[in-house]
Amino acid sequence: MTQMEAPQIDSTRIAQTSTALERAEIERREKVFSVRDLGVYYSGTPAIEEVALDVYKNTVTAFIGPSGCGKSTFIRCFNRMNDLIPGAKVVGSVLYHGQDLYAKDIDPVEIRRRIGMVFQKPNPFPKSIYDNVAFGPRVLGMKGDLDDRVEGALRQAALWDEVKDRLKDNALGLSGGQQQRLCIARALAVEPDVILMDEPASALDPISTTRIEDLMHDLKREYTIVIVTHNMQQAARVADMTAFFSVVVNEDGSARRGVLVEYDTTTKIFTMPSDKRTEDYVTGRFG
Repeated sequence: MTQMEAPQIDSTRIAQTSTALERAEIERREKVFSVRDLGVYYSGTPAIEEVALDVYKNTVTAFIGPSGCGKSTFIRCFNRMNDLIPGAKVVGSVLYHGQDLYAKDIDPVEIRRRIGMVFQKPNPFPKSIYDNVAFGPRVLGMKGDLDDRVEGALRQAALWDEVKDRLKDNALGLSGGQQQRLCIARALAVEPDVILMDEPASALDPISTTRIEDLMHDLKREYTIVIVTHNMQQAARVADMTAFFSVVVNEDGSARRGVLVEYDTTTKIFTMPSDKRTEDYVTGRFG
């Protein structure tokens, strides 16, 4: 009797099935943001155009792409920070739990409480560590024990054990990595729903970067996180979903604008991208 040959394993199909299941699991979650036909213009010049994607609850969503593709412009649409830029105009729709963030009756200040932001460079106030974290709750008149709120936010930001004995010290005396975690604690103290992070580790050393990445993994249990990063390895490590943006230049070279090329699970973006532009970028052939 002849020996039966072992069946051939189609590794590509297995990988495709795995990523499809992963995406299906994420898409069953609540949509925190639904973006459709979004464009942002600065004094009439397009920065990004025709962006459409959904951001899901308790995930880390990363925006990657070359410089000038509109990643930071896009993330600022989620808490209306572009409102503060003279000449900026936002078109299309951004729904937050089904509510239009750009409706006339929406209060941008309330939006920024619910949707906190951590910037590229740590920006603690020139106040004590305690007062940095307590600032938001005090301004908003939030109820409850302020000491407990400050301690809770510092614990969530994995900073409490390092600063609990010097809460009255000036925050500017902390290291860069500690300052960035303090800024995260400051955002958490007002009980947000979403945390936006625009290149939060780009100014930090590798050890501090690892702490920020570990923190993101922990925080997504309670929060939805959106991050802009130039570091593709970082996106691959921390993100559940990844959007790749690129730059389109008019034929006459008159204008550059960002476009969303591809949005999918991080696994698919980095192992089986659907668009060659994405593949060229994540493999280092472009950008």
